[in-house]
Amino acid sequence: MNTPTVGTRRALPIMLADQISSLKPELADVIEYRKSGLSLNWIVGCPLDCGYCVRHLFSNFEMKVPRRLMSDEEAVRRLVGHTYFRPHKTPIQLLNRATDPMLPVVKPHVFNVLRQLDDRGLTNHVLIITRWRVSPEDCAVLNSFKKLRLTVLVTHSNIQNPAVEPVDSNIAAESLRTLYEHAERYRTVLYWRPIVPGLNDSDSDIARARELSLHAHATVFTGLFFRDEIAAYYEAHGLTMPYEETARRKIMPETAEQRILDAFERDDSWGALFRKTSCGVAYAHEEADYNGHYGIRELCDICPPEQVAKCRAAWLKPDLANVIQEARGLGATGPIEVNDRAIVVEGLDEPPRYYLQHGFGFQCHDRAKPHYHRRHGRAPIGWKAENGNPGT
Repeated sequence: MNTPTVGTRRALPIMLADQISSLKPELADVIEYRKSGLSLNWIVGCPLDCGYCVRHLFSNFEMKVPRRLMSDEEAVRRLVGHTYFRPHKTPIQLLNRATDPMLPVVKPHVFNVLRQLDDRGLTNHVLIITRWRVSPEDCAVLNSFKKLRLTVLVTHSNIQNPAVEPVDSNIAAESLRTLYEHAERYRTVLYWRPIVPGLNDSDSDIARARELSLHAHATVFTGLFFRDEIAAYYEAHGLTMPYEETARRKIMPETAEQRILDAFERDDSWGALFRKTSCGVAYAHEEADYNGHYGIRELCDICPPEQVAKCRAAWLKPDLANVIQEARGLGATGPIEVNDRAIVVEGLDEPPRYYLQHGFGFQCHDRAKPHYHRRHGRAPIGWKAENGNPGT
């Protein structure tokens, strides 16, 4: 039987049932709700070998050849039929955990899924994250989608150690410039990450990011996601440990952030800079943040005043009775609170919390995992509270 084609390329093969059953359940489940959106991951396998990649968490880092878990059509059906999917509202991410969406063998399938979503008349935000090559021809395809609010985030770290990141950051820099130059309907964001003190936070690294920020509709900076599985990979390969301990959340030490903010404040030629992905995406599309970050006011201190005003106008504290009804329906236990910063719940994992957050446009936090002032939901490593104590 002939392998079907996608565009001018042969379609990626679909894995057999026994192959899929051998994957970690989290990887075999193609839909995961993350803070930046309902994430669709129907293709797994990547040859780029970035040492800090989240593929370590799914035990598939050695899968170098991309394979599909299902057809593009089935992937779309599962996405739009998902319990948490709201047409025109739920943000969507494509292939952000197990491959790069702009690899030559992968991107025809990405374009196919985008076409199907667009043909349905959906206006949802769709985020694509890449560090690979993007051509003017790719930009023409991305501009062809009429309804979707599409954003391409280009990961650029400027890490020079090939043992940590073998992919030349110049590839991402060139893709960013190409995307920005040709942008019409979509928007592009410089995803400056992961920033690790002593590895890529020098004055020259910061200057490089400033220059690239002028070739993006927004710039988002963030730290390293350093879990036990990633630390084990570093140790097994003799890599220098970036931190002495691992963490559930991203690590962005206070001193590293302050160096960036000091450089940003000294030089007004930067493009717009943001701490959070959805903030950058919303700004690029001239909208209010869909994650309701305005409630965490100290996050906004670097945002352009016009964006703060936009988010302020859209930010509405939800009615407690409505929140209780929805949260209880999702399985929340214990007290439910709506304060001036966030909805606070107990007994809900991340997916239902994100469902509430995107539904109300208001932050939703787990009482057992609080977001401390100024730390912005990051790991406690490298931070001290205003009272001087670490981690609070």
